[in-house]
Amino acid sequence: MTLTEKTYDIVVIGSGPAGYTAALYASRANLDTLVFQGFESGGQLMLTSDVENYPGYRDGVMGPDMMDDFEAQAARFGAEMRLDNVEGVDFSRRPFKLWAEGEEEPTLARAVVIATGAKARWLGLPGERRLMGRGVSGCATCDGFFFKDKKVVVVGGGDTAMEEALTLSKYAGEVLLIHRRDQFRASKIMIERARKNPRITFVTDTVVEDVLGQNSVEGVRIKNVKTGDECKLAVEGFFAAIGHEPATTLFKGLVEMDEADYIIQREHTMTSVPGVFSAGDVSDKRYRQAVTAAADGCRAAIDAERWLEEQGEADHVEDPAIWTEDRGTEGAVASTPNP
Repeated sequence: MTLTEKTYDIVVIGSGPAGYTAALYASRANLDTLVFQGFESGGQLMLTSDVENYPGYRDGVMGPDMMDDFEAQAARFGAEMRLDNVEGVDFSRRPFKLWAEGEEEPTLARAVVIATGAKARWLGLPGERRLMGRGVSGCATCDGFFFKDKKVVVVGGGDTAMEEALTLSKYAGEVLLIHRRDQFRASKIMIERARKNPRITFVTDTVVEDVLGQNSVEGVRIKNVKTGDECKLAVEGFFAAIGHEPATTLFKGLVEMDEADYIIQREHTMTSVPGVFSAGDVSDKRYRQAVTAAADGCRAAIDAERWLEEQGEADHVEDPAIWTEDRGTEGAVASTPNP
């Protein structure tokens, strides 16, 4: 490697609350920072209409508008933005190498923050995408407030579905918990809590065929899997609660993950590869909130800055020997496209 090749202090992969906050803290600390935003920049909040539970927006804010604010604030301090997906990484030695989609030459980084997030699993119904953010949601904690005294549907059979139904019962007038079988994967205690709640009604052996409505959710079409009978239910909200999928395919085999493919934070936010950090929903399967993702982005940037200081690199040390020293032997090379 030659001195003419640019090496960023920190490269952030992902552009939701975690990624943008990591970029904000890193760039404000005078670290040379690049954000690979991805083709779907802004993360899941780009699909969210009103956000009323993020501190500082006392009147609420549209999800895309909030992400625009996050991006502008990070850019203000010098963070460089690229609307590219990362399709390959090499964490086997430093500087780390990252290949943007369609590019042969890698981007070099002294430290990396993975903030690619997670997505709710959906049923794949036409009405889900059409009415996303207009009555269709994957987060009761985020959106339950908007369904006061309304009738809503929750689809799922695990603990997540029970938790979503119980959360919604604090707001909604009636919660229909729909599951395709008469047995549930949820823990017994969660099932018991949901069954005892007078606002929750169990609808078993049933699948949702589609979500109805043009501009907002007006109902669902359901079918009993045993009898084949179909009918329409008038509801004003639809919540998918069949799990989440972290966007970690690119990093499989490179950093340690749990059984559900969430990246494990070994030391604070550092992964199993020294110099590679994770932030937000890519590691968090409990809270999944914009504010907790942003907090994790802050932690990751601070951890990365301090780690670089320990390596003697936070002040842009121009030493090729340091650049190429192998400090992370647990990493490997991946070229699987980002999901």
